Amino acid sequence: MVSVIIPARDSEATIERCLKSILRQSYRNIEIILVDNYSRDRTRDISVKHSAKVFLKGPERSAQVNFGAGKAAGKYLYRVDSDFVVQRNVIQEAVESSESNNYDAIIIHNTSDPTVSLWARIRKIERDCYRNDMLNVASRFWKKEVFEEIGGFDENLSAAEDYDLHNRLINRGSRIGQIKAEEIHIREPKTLAQVARTHYYYGKSIRVFLRKNPNRALLQLSPLRRSHSKALRNLLCDPILPVGFALYQFVRYTAALLGVMSSILTPTPSIQNRSLARDGS
Repeated sequence: MVSVIIPARDSEATIERCLKSILRQSYRNIEIILVDNYSRDRTRDISVKHSAKVFLKGPERSAQVNFGAGKAAGKYLYRVDSDFVVQRNVIQEAVESSESNNYDAIIIHNTSDPTVSLWARIRKIERDCYRNDMLNVASRFWKKEVFEEIGGFDENLSAAEDYDLHNRLINRGSRIGQIKAEEIHIREPKTLAQVARTHYYYGKSIRVFLRKNPNRALLQLSPLRRSHSKALRNLLCDPILPVGFALYQFVRYTAALLGVMSSILTPTPSIQNRSLARDGS
């Protein structure tokens, strides 16, 4: 069995498409566990309608996925965010590859829906250049026993938690494979203001990631990466795209830096402590 774990919050706009893509999987032995962060919309109602087991947990997706893993009955765990759709053969390919090669984890390439906006088109070009880049990827499908052995996600991270877990898998000496089927991110930013807000928020916890991963973090977070050379052909096909890519990167990293500075000047309680307070534990 594969336990598909979906962390969600106010995901009414995308959760139905996400769940339908999972229910259409060619691999049928699955359970769907949705862990909702106290949504104020119809996220939970839609999820129940589409056969998901629904739980409440906050305050961040790391804690939500860990909680879902504790409820999971599957041999394998597959983390799918609520604003993704997955191609029909993703789970089948992941299971077959894991069983045939005794992999502990599987990398599933995720890309962007380029129809949403110019910024989504730019993000797709960037994301696709990371295919087969073993530095700038993170596994999303794991043997449950291995996920539990390394302690799951760090609940003090609200950004780069996937990189952090993947780095710990590598340090453990885990066997990690890749498949061809993909995930597609559908809630892409429509404006640079959305990009800025998201990365400002991510920047607030990035110092924790940097402290934990000193050897790989700077390379994984760098605005200039070797794989970007693969994107040049696609960027140069339209004169707007190179300018847009540079502007996107400037806004993204400036906002993240401001988030880092905010975390230094106005430290907040750890995510774990906020989770205890919110859940009444």
